[in-house]
This record gives sequence, structure tokens and C-alpha cells, in this order.
Amino acid sequence: MLTAIYYFYQYSLRSAPSVMMPQLSEAFGVSALGVASIVGLFYYGYSPFSLVAGAAMDQLGPRRVLPVAAAVVGLGALLFATGRSDVASLGRVLQGAGGVFALVGAIYIATKNFPASNAATLVGATQMFGMAGGSAGQFVVGPMIGGGLAWNRFWIGMGIAGLGIGLLLAVFLPKEKQEKRLDNWLSTTVASFRVVFSNPQSILCGLIAGLLFIPTTIFDMVWGVRYLQEAHGLDYASAVMRSSAVPFGWIIGCPLLGFISDRLGRRKPVIIGGAAALMACMAWILFGRTGVFPPYVVGLMAGVASGAAMLPYSVIKEANPPQFGGTATGVVNFLNFTFSALLGPVFAWILQHMSGGAGRMEKEHYQVAFAPLLLGVAVAIILSFFLRETGPAARASSSRVVQGMKA
Repeated sequence: MLTAIYYFYQYSLRSAPSVMMPQLSEAFGVSALGVASIVGLFYYGYSPFSLVAGAAMDQLGPRRVLPVAAAVVGLGALLFATGRSDVASLGRVLQGAGGVFALVGAIYIATKNFPASNAATLVGATQMFGMAGGSAGQFVVGPMIGGGLAWNRFWIGMGIAGLGIGLLLAVFLPKEKQEKRLDNWLSTTVASFRVVFSNPQSILCGLIAGLLFIPTTIFDMVWGVRYLQEAHGLDYASAVMRSSAVPFGWIIGCPLLGFISDRLGRRKPVIIGGAAALMACMAWILFGRTGVFPPYVVGLMAGVASGAAMLPYSVIKEANPPQFGGTATGVVNFLNFTFSALLGPVFAWILQHMSGGAGRMEKEHYQVAFAPLLLGVAVAIILSFFLRETGPAARASSSRVVQGMKA
């Protein structure tokens, strides 16, 4: 439970900047593009440290790792509150570097202590806590900022909270039943990475997850509020509430699609179906007419559908040896968020280029900049057909075939 709270906390920090872009722009003395670049540095910490987090879980165990990681996130929040762009940039990287341990640790703990037949449901429930934080980072923090809370006071408070979470994790996380040995850790870690990275299924999982995550991590959590204000003329409060409907949809979609996948015993049909629904929702958000659906429906359904992005986290663990479970989670997270780290600045540059550097951007600018998201989701659907089915039904069928051959 504490690890889930930690994950909720770091995700709220990840999404909170989207509701305070004007305040951050003024404080740092940079344009909206500059703020987006600073905010996007989160993924420059999050992506590479996914590998560190996965190996650390396998080699050291959560109790030795998670308290330090949470404290690093808290420190990053305090640095972000200084108002200096260079210090805030470092703070944002630290938030990502420490924050990734929350997801990897939560999945590691959940899948180590529950049956494999419930793997997708557990991974989805884990992500549910994160997206609850992502949603709260918008619909809770937005009204607080709109009500006059100084942006830096928010970050100072969250920094102190991170240090407190680290302390609680150090006190209450249980010890491993069998203490991890540290001898030969380097050779063991290298061997685990070699096994996971050399498996083509691992690469496919990372690519699919990354392409399905981008509409949330870049479009909604960075540009969503501003898009709704500038392209659709919504006031700040309405834009915040509509944007937060996407991560709120994740709260529903992650455990729901995981549960459906476990009940079907298959992963691929749910990934493909969710991705197709996400593509339809994104197309409507960018090009559809306003007023056809109730205010929050399309954003909510986009969030529910994009919950399919968590299923590759189950597939990669099932497609690799069980003793490398933490490493496998770290690898898929690394590949996943490398997309966000590399493409975030690209989308920001396209917006800047299309608008000619204007302070306010038009709907057409956003459409041109983010239309490639639809192509990315389509590619994810195609790649899903090349995944090996690893769900319980497929494993049971394979086991019966093997037994039949032996007989």
C-alpha cells in the first residue's frame, strides 16, 4: 500500500505542471516552449533509470531501494520550487529518476506475492494508483492554483511529502524473506539484461507500450490544458477538468482491461481493441466537432482505452524467465518512456514552428503537430499482431500440447 501511495505521489508531480504553465513561464523567465522542455526533462531521468530500477529490484529488493528513491523525488520537488530554470531542470530530472522506482517496485511487489493468473489485473491495479495521482495532479491542483496557491508553495509541500514517504517506506517495508546476496551482482545484472534485451518480444512490448503512452504523457499531461484553452476557447477551470478526464479514465481502464485480459486468458485481443478505441478517441479530440458528446466522455473513453498500454508490462514478464521479473519491467519502462523523452521536444518544436513563434497557437497548429499520434497508435496495433500470446489460456494450451507429445 505504501508503494502504491508513492506511485500516486510521483504521478501527481508528473502531471501537475500542465495546470500551471503560465505561472512557470513567468517564474522561470522562459516561453511556453521553454517550460515544456523543462517539464519534459522528467522523462530524461525516468527512462534511463528504469533499467537501474529493474535491476535493483532483482538484485537488492524493494526495502533497500524504494526509501532512497522516494527521498530523491522529494529533493527534486524542492529544487523545482526554487524558480531558477537551471536548478529546476535538475530537480525535474531527479523527480523522474526517483519516480520510476515507484512503478517498478509496485509491480515487483504485486507480482511476487500473487498468482501469475492475475498478473494483468495486478499490473492494471498498480497503474490505477499512478493515474489517480495523474488525475489529481490536474483536477485537484488546478483549482488550488486557480484559487491563489503560489506554484512554489505547492512544490515545497510536495518535496516535504516525498521525504516523508521515503521515511515511511524505510520503516514499514518488510524485509525480504531471503536477503538478497550482493556478491557477483554485476555479472548477474549484465546477464539479466542480456536475456531480456535479446528477446524480440521484449522490444515489441516496449515499442507498443511507448506508442500507446504518448497520447497521455505528451499530449494530455503537457499540452492538454493549453490545447483546450487555445483551440476550443475553454476557460482555465473547464480545460483542467476536461484534461483530467483522461488520467481519470486510466483509473478505470488499467484494472478493467487487465481483468478482461486475465478472464479471457489472452493479451493480444485486448491490446489491439484498446488501441483501436484510443485511435478513434484521439482522432475525435483533434478533428471532431465539439458539442456532439457530453463534456468529459471522449477524454474519459480515451483514458479507459489507453489502459491497454499496461498489458505489455504483463507480456514482457511472461515472455522472460521469472527470476528476471524486475529487470523485464525496467526494460519495458525504459523503452516505453524513451519515446516520451525523445519525442516531447519534437512535438513542442513542431508547435513552435507551425505557430511561427506566436504566443497563442491555433487549433490547426495542434492538429498538424499531434496528428502523428494517430499514426503511432496504428503502428502499435500492427506490431501487436507480432506479439507471442502469453496469457493464461495460451500457456495452458501449450502445456496440454507438450503433455500430449510426451504421452
